[in-house]
Amino acid sequence: MYQFYNRSLSYVFLLTVLFVCTLVMSLSSSVHAGVLTKDDIVKAFPSPYIVGDKDESLAVWPLYQQISTDTPLVGYAYETIDMVAVPGFAGVPYNLLVAMDPLGSFISVKVLSHHEPVFLEGLGEKPLFDFAKQYSGISLMQNIKIDASPTVAQRENKANAYIDGVTKATASVRILNQTLLSASLTVAREKLGFAKGRDPDLIARLDKELFEPMSWEQLIDAGLIQKFLFTNDQVEQQFKDTIGEGLDEEGLEAPEDTYIELYVANLSVPSVGRNLLLPEAWEYLKESTAENDQLLLVVGGGRYSFVGEDFVRGKVPERISLQQAGLPVEMRDFDLSDLLDLYELDYKIKLPEALSEHEWKAFHVIGQAGLDPAFPYEFQLHISREKGWLYPETVSKTLDFKTELDDEYYIAAETDNKTWHSLWAGRTTDIAILLAGLFVLTIVLVRYQLLTKGQQHLRWFRPLYLVYTLVFIGWYAQGQLSIVNITGVLQAWLAGRSLEFFLYDPMTVIIWAYVGITFFVWGRGTFCGWLCPFGALQELIGKVLAFLKIPQIKISEKTDARLKGLKYLVLLFILVVAVVSVPLTGSVVEIEPFKTSITLIFDRSWPFVLWAVVLLALSLFVYKGYCRYICPLGASMAVLGKLRIYKWLPRREECGSPCRLCTQKCEYQAIPRSGVIDYNECFQCLDCVVIYDDDKQCVPLVLEKRGRKLKVKNVA
Repeated sequence: MYQFYNRSLSYVFLLTVLFVCTLVMSLSSSVHAGVLTKDDIVKAFPSPYIVGDKDESLAVWPLYQQISTDTPLVGYAYETIDMVAVPGFAGVPYNLLVAMDPLGSFISVKVLSHHEPVFLEGLGEKPLFDFAKQYSGISLMQNIKIDASPTVAQRENKANAYIDGVTKATASVRILNQTLLSASLTVAREKLGFAKGRDPDLIARLDKELFEPMSWEQLIDAGLIQKFLFTNDQVEQQFKDTIGEGLDEEGLEAPEDTYIELYVANLSVPSVGRNLLLPEAWEYLKESTAENDQLLLVVGGGRYSFVGEDFVRGKVPERISLQQAGLPVEMRDFDLSDLLDLYELDYKIKLPEALSEHEWKAFHVIGQAGLDPAFPYEFQLHISREKGWLYPETVSKTLDFKTELDDEYYIAAETDNKTWHSLWAGRTTDIAILLAGLFVLTIVLVRYQLLTKGQQHLRWFRPLYLVYTLVFIGWYAQGQLSIVNITGVLQAWLAGRSLEFFLYDPMTVIIWAYVGITFFVWGRGTFCGWLCPFGALQELIGKVLAFLKIPQIKISEKTDARLKGLKYLVLLFILVVAVVSVPLTGSVVEIEPFKTSITLIFDRSWPFVLWAVVLLALSLFVYKGYCRYICPLGASMAVLGKLRIYKWLPRREECGSPCRLCTQKCEYQAIPRSGVIDYNECFQCLDCVVIYDDDKQCVPLVLEKRGRKLKVKNVA
């Protein structure tokens, strides 16, 4: 009867959720628009700003400023929701109000709306607002590094910008960063002349692992350094039939002599950079550029300088420019030469002796520019001539040349080259520890006899693993799964958004992936019994009580069955709210104490701390009462646990008929009188398996040792 009741309730729950989701989905829209009017923008940017009319082609408001009799354009204001919708952890995107000047620097960044659980009644919104303020004065042309610890030299490198993150909200602030950059790059491409060719997140990537020692000559033979030679006559032909024709007397006297000789290479390709730079310079290059930035080396000799006498270090060169697919790509002097003095010779480019007098520059192209290694790099060398003295006439021509990388030096574009990669790379140690813990758990559950053959083995191993779950997965790595994950997926699905926001939290992704696989093998208990930090905290409290010999209340079987149905109703209520009201969802999910006790470690306002303490106090009287009766995440795990394909915990025909020792001993009351394990409620503590294998506890084994056998009655 108990199993029929539980199973029926679960199926009713599934059908109801599917019906509600289908109904609401038909009413939902994936279209989002900005919420501000021109009056709102005027209030946000008062005098001396003058707000123009909203652009018809792109949702931006031009900002002007009265300077004497002139009103020059000083920036653009826009809402990020009009440009891009990167879902946060509630499945709802940030909406930021951004003002950016014509050079791509942020004037201000303000959070208009968000639904990030960690900031809603958690840390509070002030840390989020303060984080956004740090972008003021930072340029899109800089590499924005969050929560980094730069050296003094790195801070002085203006190619980088460093801002402080928010503890316990790493993924949330990175989603804000992605939202801001993606929206701002859209504006920059349309209004500021940034390259429009390709999405910088969806281009080929240089293969940073491929390296082969090569000499200068071998690099040329491999096509990694490409040479271009222009003679005086070739340049003269460019000015034919113009006012500049015949003005180069030196070139006319020696038409076949070299006008300029150029060598071009991509220093970011390891086989180039590591061969042309000493290790110190290569490490400096890697530390001072972002993952997808590129450094282009140009070496020049001859009569004409590719940078000129008026060149300013750290600036965009005027004589040489770069395009790709016909669109301009900004490259800026990396200023590697500022390290070249008598004490820093390690930063010199290793040029052949014949080129030792040539000039060279390293030009920096930021990843946001979308420079794709799979396409040709189209360079233009600009040459100008003047005729006349008092009021000279000027004519300019270009020498075009292009370079290409062999496909072995880059990784082809994928559809998921997003900025979350750097977050995963930065947590390799945490990921390794988590994977090791999951590997150990897998061995334990596959070969559970290793622990259950001797009661002492399980008695020491399980508490140690629960401590690992609580301290490392929960408090340190912030890997507590939550009902917020499910409501976020639901809301993103209804709005037609991507689930990419999950990728900003590697711990959550890995644990969900593991749990998703184990649903088919072991069911619900793998997470609830071993990997839930709050569950671990409750169970550890229970073990302390047991050690102190403090008894807990044993709920009657009938009452227990009814209470276990409560969590399904809680889950159903939360899901209905999630598809009806996003703001209200943030409140109802607070029935979970996970954010308070695990994510924020009780550093929160008193009502939330009190609720978490009450639920932990419940576990003092009723073993893991919250997990068994209230937890909406546990309910969802139980529903998904129905994917389990076999019964893996051993049972005997005598179990439940007449032996009911496991029923009496099961703290979770997951073994009813029938003796058949209810996997929907089983937390896989393995205590029943210890009894099963113990000839001093298991009644059939005890009698078997005495030469007797239980008479089976009504086998379930």
